[in-house]
Formats: sequence, C-alpha cells, structure tokens
Amino acid sequence: MGVSYTSGRARFAVPEASTVTSLRQRNRSLVLRHIILSRETTRAKLGQVCDLSPASVTKLVAELIGEGLVQENGSVSSRGGRPIALIGPRPEAAYSVGADVGESGVTVELFDLTMNRVDREFRGGRHEESAETIAQDLADALAALRERNPYAWPRLLGIGLGLPGLVETDADDRQILYAPTLPWPPVPVERLLSADVPVFAENGAKTQAKAELWFGAARDVEHCLVALLGRGVGLGVINEGHLTHGYASSAAEWGHTKVQRGGLPCRCGGHGCLEAYIGSDAILDAWRRAGGDFDGTGWQAIGAFLDAAESDPATAALRDEVVDTVGLGLANMVNLANPQRVIVGGWVGLRLMERLAEPLERAIRAHSLSRPGAQFELHPSTFGADGVALGSAIMPVEAMIAADPLAE
Repeated sequence: MGVSYTSGRARFAVPEASTVTSLRQRNRSLVLRHIILSRETTRAKLGQVCDLSPASVTKLVAELIGEGLVQENGSVSSRGGRPIALIGPRPEAAYSVGADVGESGVTVELFDLTMNRVDREFRGGRHEESAETIAQDLADALAALRERNPYAWPRLLGIGLGLPGLVETDADDRQILYAPTLPWPPVPVERLLSADVPVFAENGAKTQAKAELWFGAARDVEHCLVALLGRGVGLGVINEGHLTHGYASSAAEWGHTKVQRGGLPCRCGGHGCLEAYIGSDAILDAWRRAGGDFDGTGWQAIGAFLDAAESDPATAALRDEVVDTVGLGLANMVNLANPQRVIVGGWVGLRLMERLAEPLERAIRAHSLSRPGAQFELHPSTFGADGVALGSAIMPVEAMIAADPLAE
C-alpha cells in the first residue's frame, strides 16, 4: 500500500517503503545534526528537540554509535534514577577543512567532527593575488596540513571555500566565482582547487554567517544580520533560522549598496558603494589624505588609525564619519530585514566593536526607523578571524548529515 500525494492536477503514489526510508533518513539527519550542534546532549533532549519518541531516539543513537560517528561521554546524575548518559560527536570520526580565501592570501583550517580546530595554515600575503596564485596558495596550505595530520585525510569529508565574490552554480552543475572587485574573469571553483574529496564553495560573508548560525551569536535567533567588514564588505542575512541566498546566490551584497549617488569610486566599477567608504582600503586612504602616517594595510594599520583618533581631532572626525557610515549601512538593512540581532565581524568590524560598539549602536538606531531600530541587539562576531573558515568547514559536514549511509 502506498501513500498518495497531490501535485497540481496530477495524483501519484509513493511506495510505502520509500516513504519509510525517507522518514528514517530525515530523523537520522535531525538527530545527528543536533548532536553536532550541541556538542553534548542527552537522549531525552534529542527526543524533545527532534520531536521523536524515546524508542526512536534510542535506535537512532545506537545506529550512529555503531557507525562510529557518535559516542557516550560519561553521564550526569538524575533525580533519584539511573545516571543520564551524555551523547556527543566522536571527534576523530571525521574531519573537514575550511578555507578563508582572501584577496591576498588564504587561511586554511582543519576541524574534527566536534568542529574544534585541529590545525591552521596561512599562505600568500601579497597585496593582491591572481586566481592562479590563490590556487597555488590553497594547494600549498592543504599539502602542509596533510603532511602534519596524515591520520585525518582518510576520514576527510570535504573542503569548503569561503570566497571573495559571488558563487553561482551553472547549468553543468559547476560552481563559478564572480569577483567584481578583483581583476579576475569568472573562475570555475575547480580551477581554484581540484581535490580527491568534495569541494564546496560560498561567499565568505555567508560562511561567516553560517558559523554564527551553528555555533555563535546567531544560534537560535530566527532573524539576524551578520556583517563582515574587512578589505571587502559583506553580509549574511538569516531569515526564519535559514541563511538567505536569493535567486542565484548573490543575495545581500551589502557592500555594493549605494550610500551616495555619484559618490566615491568603488573597486566594483560603481560609485557611492558602501565599501568605498568603510572597506579597510577606503578608511586608510582617507586617513592618509588627512595626514595619517602608518605602515601596512591590515589589522595593525586600522589599530593605529583608532589609536590616533584618541588624540588627533582630524583623525577623530574621520573615525566618527566611518562609524556613522557603518551605522547608516546597517540601518538600511535593519529597516529592510527587521532583525532580532545584528552581529559585526571581520577584522575591521572587530576593531570597531572592541572600542566603538556603543557609538556604532547609537548610529544604527539613529538611522533606522524607530520601531525596527528599537528591536535589535548588537553583538560582536563570536569567532574573530576564524569565522569564515569555520563556516566553510561546516559545508562538508552538512553534506554528510544529509547523506543516506544506506545509499553508499
């Protein structure tokens, strides 16, 4: 006997065996996902969160333990009853790699199944690289990680890439990187990295948002904005607990929304983009024009800018203008998305949040409509410089969770 469904005018039947298999796989995925997300839980909690009976949870957990993905991590006492076993992912059961691919180098990180970082490698450092040199950086960094951690590679689920641009999937199911702020043509992701494990790619701001959604300040928050401020400016929008991608995955290109008609030129070819005012290059160029004297273009240079603003009136005025412009840009998104929480990350964003969180919050609220402007909380990113790589490493884990082991 099958189960009947109606689709439009057509009525069709799904064999019962197929329905049962799909339900079993759905339940298995729910349980495994919650175990990895929580890092430590109980069978009773799994039943509550996944809406499953104690018998179903017991069976699924036993299967996952049998597969070597899950283990019991001791127990806690109960009120007068038997001790309650704690369930968690088995760290060495599987590994994933996440890469934060920047415009001048790559940071590649290896994670175990608890999503704790095992090792890290940086390659590059040139001011601006070509797609070819970025590909070589990735290959070199992965080779170094593999040499130091040979035990992990037979259990490697895949490699996730957080990329500086739009990542679309074409008609041939190939992922393509479009990087409007870089002098690159559209680049197939396979040209950046060819590996003997699955490779996943996404915009870096979205992978940072994924990390916050799984393990950080966006966890259990239905509506959230996750901003990434660095040399580039990006955003992840979380709506009803899910990351928003849009029609072709380019949703929330916040850095290229316009804040001034006919304004400053942007690296994307447009004028008046938010990134042309609050990206790190824009901030430091403006400071140099105002008489700033500094070395480098990164973390230390932005720190020097903020230090100088404590005593130099011209630099202080520029700092206040940057804060106000960031607030204006985020206020536009607050009015559009009505978030419960706004999270600011990226290395420039973290510098601002360290010292200027209160002025930034005031600026966002001042530029927002009063109702949505009163309804959000402002938080710094949970993961600092590791957010993009962690979010990238989550992508292979998501694929593993969704996979049916019986189909392999």
